[in-house]
Amino acid sequence: MELYSDIVSPPCQNVLLVAKKLGVTLNIKKTDVEDPVDVAALTKINPQHTIPTFVEDGHIIWESYAIAIYLVEKYDKDGTLYPKDAKVRSVVNQRLFFDIGTLYKAVYAHIETMLAGQQPSDDLKEKLKKALDLAEKFVTERPYAAADHLTLADIFMLGSVTALGWLKYDLAAYSGIKNWVAKVTAELPEYAEFHKELTEATNAYIAKSGVQTD
Repeated sequence: MELYSDIVSPPCQNVLLVAKKLGVTLNIKKTDVEDPVDVAALTKINPQHTIPTFVEDGHIIWESYAIAIYLVEKYDKDGTLYPKDAKVRSVVNQRLFFDIGTLYKAVYAHIETMLAGQQPSDDLKEKLKKALDLAEKFVTERPYAAADHLTLADIFMLGSVTALGWLKYDLAAYSGIKNWVAKVTAELPEYAEFHKELTEATNAYIAKSGVQTD
């Protein structure tokens, strides 16, 4: 199994963490989507030339949510990360759609603005605040984001919250999110090492971009 990936990308992080949790070994093809050579190679298998892109025995998938769902449906023997119970899965799906359409969308809009050397508008700030308010509610009304145990929803929402590190966003007002992050990361294999690699790669990318984050 191959994964075209760059750890600085939150969608790539999500797939990497799902694979680690499942004990699935991926052959990582480090891919720079700003490098014409890498993009040309990626376009041969993925016309959108986006990462992560997953390949297994000629079967190609892109979009991190689709990759993660494929992995859990095939390799999660316990069936806990993406529960088969229709009601529980519906909540997991809602949280995943919330992540892609609201939480990660708001975080990514801030990151794009930062990388463009601009300050986020009041509208962007308000959208991020509303997204985080909802996330706080989700992770405090039950033990985890979508169930009474770890699911895909936790891993994907974690990626979005972790990406706030780009912005040095203060989560002091969100004690529920902070406690939830500690609980979720404690269940992910070798997360401290993963986070160290992620932080180093992110700092290098920001330094290369020349953007001031202070």
